Formats: sequence, structure tokens, C-alpha cells
Amino acid sequence: MQILDQDQTVHALPYSRLVPAVAQAARELSTGTIIAPERQVVTIDAASVLLSMPAIGSDISVTKLITVHANNAKHRLPAIQGEVVVFETATGRRLALLDGPTVTARRTAAMTLLGIETLARGQPASALLIGTGTQAVAHADALIDYFGVQRFWIAGRTLASAEALASALRQRHPGLTVQAMVAEALKQEVPETDVIIALTTSTTPVIPATISGDTLAIGVGAFKPNMAEFPPELLHARQIIVDDRDGAKHEAGDLIQANVDWTTVFGVGDVLSGKVPRPAAIPVFKTVGQAAWDLAAARVAIGV
Repeated sequence: MQILDQDQTVHALPYSRLVPAVAQAARELSTGTIIAPERQVVTIDAASVLLSMPAIGSDISVTKLITVHANNAKHRLPAIQGEVVVFETATGRRLALLDGPTVTARRTAAMTLLGIETLARGQPASALLIGTGTQAVAHADALIDYFGVQRFWIAGRTLASAEALASALRQRHPGLTVQAMVAEALKQEVPETDVIIALTTSTTPVIPATISGDTLAIGVGAFKPNMAEFPPELLHARQIIVDDRDGAKHEAGDLIQANVDWTTVFGVGDVLSGKVPRPAAIPVFKTVGQAAWDLAAARVAIGV
């Protein structure tokens, strides 16, 4: 059995291979070829949960086990820890153990890339990232790697947090144009950009209600019913595409709170498989995560 640490898992999951693999998994989930029930959430304590996410494919299968301990900073440990167990479907033979947080970060960013590739007008040249955490870093790296994006706006709760990420990105990617701003300022003025990506755990909308018709807005961070990144006005004004419709109905707080008409909400796999036509106008894209995307990452990592 292969055991890949964090760095080895990163190198095993290049976006050039991961995005097509996630697209294939989305089609298979849409047609029922991949079986992936909703994730099980078990409370450990008031600030901690265990997440279990299985997915069964015809070739290989995975189970991702993640623990989230919100108070781990006082122990000098990461809040999110875990692993992805990969096994042969036909026999149960263990094939690999991958770093769970790395798989999550990269497959989540890959789904965003797929959403842009499928739903945007064209290849983006600029992006506004709302949020300054791990997913913001992963998404910036992914947009640079896959699309060659060279201009970013980083919106944080404070200017200091936005400046810190902007500085880190400039050091990682010399020549990058990055402007830091306070997220609150988006209520007055929104930069002209190709893509807006929210990567927060906010309980109030952070994506502006009014954006250009040429801008694709993507909500990544809100994954609980009490969270919301999209404003209701924007959700009711545009077609809504999600990564996983079943999961979104229980976890996408912004959609739930906006009382969207679920008969008009479709999964990106439905679009890719031809079940529904591609939206004529630019929609909004909401992701909540799915074990099928971990399965896609496992296929890439072990070369299936």
C-alpha cells in the first residue's frame, strides 16, 4: 500500500489531471455509476466533529475520515486532520493512504476550476477571492496553475489579513498583481473581474448582490445550513448550478435560507453529461463537497 504524506499528495495531484478526473466523476455521479451517500457527521464535542465520506466506484473506492477540532490552535495542532483510504472495489485490497486535508483542498479547487471551465464565458484573466484561509491559498495556486490568472483581488475581514495573503502570493508567484481590500468595501464597489470566489464560513452573505453579467460567482466556503455567502437577490436573479444537488439541499445554507426553487437547481454533472443544457447566461455556482471528488483525486494519485 502506498502511503503519501502532505507533500507527496500535492505532487500526486496536478490540476492538469485532477480537473478532468473530477469532471468524469461528476458525470458518473450524475448517471449513478459512482455511489456516494451524504457524509456522516458525528459530534465529538461542542467544537469538534468527525466527518466520514465514502464513495464506491467500479474500479476503486475511498473513505475519507476527517476530524475538525476548532480549538486546536491552543494545542499547536491543525484544526483539520485526516486521511483518505483507497481500496480496490472488487476485493477491498488497500491501495493507498493519502493526506486528507490536502486531497480536500485540491479537489475542492479542482471543482471550482471545472465550474469555471464549464460555466464561464471564457478563460479568466482575473479573480476576486473573498477569504484568506487555506482554501483561498489553494484556489489562488489553482487559478494560476490551470488558467494562468495573473491579477487578483483578496478581500479579507481585516485589511491586515488580506495584505498578509497578498504578500504571500506575490512571494510564491513573482510578477503577480494582487490588491488587498476589506470585504466590507465590496458593499460600495466591486472590482471588474472575471470570477468572484467566496471561501469563508460566514453566516451572512459576502458576495455582492449586484455584479456584472459577465462575472461568474462561486460559493465554496458555506457548507452548513446556518452559513451563507450568496445574497438571496443574486440567487433569485440567476440560474443556480451546484456540484452535488443532494448535498446542497441539506448543506448549502445560502440556498436553503433563500428558499430557492430546487426544481430549477442542477448539478454540474447533469450539465456535463447532457442531462440539462448549459445555461445560456452566466449562472452562479455553489459547491459543498462530495466524496466522489475524493474518489477522482484517488484515481489520479494512484494512476488509475
